[in-house]
Amino acid sequence: MDADVFKDIIVPVIGGLGIFMLGLEFMERGIQALSANKMKELMTKMAGSPAKGVLAGTVITGVIQSSTAMTVMTVGLVNAGILTLRGAIGVIMGANIGTTLGNGLIALPLGPIGLLFGGAFALLYVFGRSARVKNIALACMGFSLIFYGLNLMTGGLKPLREMPVFMDLISGLDSSTFIGVIGCAVIAALITAAIHSSSATIGIVMGLGVSGILEWQTAIAFAIGADLGTTITSWIASLNLSKNAKRTAYAHIGFNFIGVTVVLALFFPAIALLEFLMKLFVGDPGAPVVVDGQETFPLVPVAVGAFSIFFNIFNVVILFPFVNVFEKVLTRIGHSSDEDLEDYSVSTFLDGTVKKDISRALPAMQNEAKRLMTASAMFLGIARGDKDAPKSADDHLTAVDGLARQIRDYAAEALQGDVDREQMNEVADLIEEVDYTGSLNEGMHQVARRLARDEFSEAGRSLLDEGLGALSDAIEEMTGPLPADVAAAAGEDEVDASAEPDTAVASPVIGAAATFEALRWRVIDAADVPSNEKPAILALVGSMSRNSALAARIASLRETLDGALERPAQVVDAGAGADGGPQTA
Repeated sequence: MDADVFKDIIVPVIGGLGIFMLGLEFMERGIQALSANKMKELMTKMAGSPAKGVLAGTVITGVIQSSTAMTVMTVGLVNAGILTLRGAIGVIMGANIGTTLGNGLIALPLGPIGLLFGGAFALLYVFGRSARVKNIALACMGFSLIFYGLNLMTGGLKPLREMPVFMDLISGLDSSTFIGVIGCAVIAALITAAIHSSSATIGIVMGLGVSGILEWQTAIAFAIGADLGTTITSWIASLNLSKNAKRTAYAHIGFNFIGVTVVLALFFPAIALLEFLMKLFVGDPGAPVVVDGQETFPLVPVAVGAFSIFFNIFNVVILFPFVNVFEKVLTRIGHSSDEDLEDYSVSTFLDGTVKKDISRALPAMQNEAKRLMTASAMFLGIARGDKDAPKSADDHLTAVDGLARQIRDYAAEALQGDVDREQMNEVADLIEEVDYTGSLNEGMHQVARRLARDEFSEAGRSLLDEGLGALSDAIEEMTGPLPADVAAAAGEDEVDASAEPDTAVASPVIGAAATFEALRWRVIDAADVPSNEKPAILALVGSMSRNSALAARIASLRETLDGALERPAQVVDAGAGADGGPQTA
């Protein structure tokens, strides 16, 4: 008997489970290698609103066949500032629908031919020459192995029905009572959390159901719990990321928890409705079919797949109207005062409806680029530890990097419209300006981070404050007059708009360079600054000097671009000559 248990149960069950999960892995790797970057680009473009997010989540998860990978990708995009929390909520809702398509495919009775196709695509993978052919073969091989693994597992589980000890243990998993349904869901959630795959859990449940070990109602209760257990992966992925990334993971947990709770409350009416519809169109899911002298229940996977699709769509329908409530609740989690500041990770002026009209898209990009410069100035407040400044230099850098990326992407799409040579040159100038501003942001981030991290003596801090004041002057050349609170923090007098410009300095660049050079020698000669502080102060003064030069360069580009954008307004009468008089024949 021991040999039979090993040969007939242990080998096919463990082997089938391994092949099933390997198939999931191969299919996911192959599809992601073929389209991961395109899927990210598609999600970034589509997930601008919750409705588009649902569509993007459904389509992309349906393609890559992994809600876990989808939610982890979403958390990463939110952390990078590419995707907003509001859009991410919609994506997560759509991902739950998209993953049910895979559950429906698993329910197809393709096990016997899975090995045949798996072998054929394995040969194509081995002998394929191009990476594209290999990735297609890998995805198809994985898809085939899913069915073969499930078929092996089902065959290995059938003998368990003849073992009284095992059946007595399984009989405790009863879905005839509400408490029993909750127990089955909790067990499935724990299994899914351990193996990080709801598809694998549902595959095991389908195998137990086909073998007759689990009743079809109990198998569905397990499938419900699998949706809850899959949230653990996105939560783990968000642990060391930004607040919004964590909130995205909490959105995944909250949405699935509420959905599972609602479906569990409606479990028995839903089961009755499913049974009625299946008997009407397909057959009784609890009716056995004798195959090779053994009873099987081939409609159990169909019932599990159909219920999974139904309840995920149902959850989206009932919860989608509350997206705004979700967002408000989530934004209060871990909320701090710096989040009341303007969100620079989201564009304000980039209107998607005009990006193909270059005459309207250029001013939009120009205004957004100016906003990016204003965001750069906020690093000064972080460096001084101002109360109203963003609390984290790292988070602020992530936000402005995301904004710069949005401007570049918008510019790339704007160039696909009807653009002449001069307009293309203006867009090129603007992209160069944004690139320089990105370099300035990185430099300002380093200054702010180091000033916040390191301790300095009173004399050393005084010299650094002078450097920040000079840097503030350079930033003002770039952005125009700074807000009153920023200027006051810099120790500057109120700007007199009627004052004459200082003509003593021929160039802002030369003047700033001279200021920082003089400050550098003062640090070197300062007797009241501890010698162990001087290397760090000199490094910071050097960084401020370089940032000042970048700001001056950006101001020069801005002046050029402003002039270029004003030229179209100077329309010349077609009937006038070059000197303003009438043309002559």
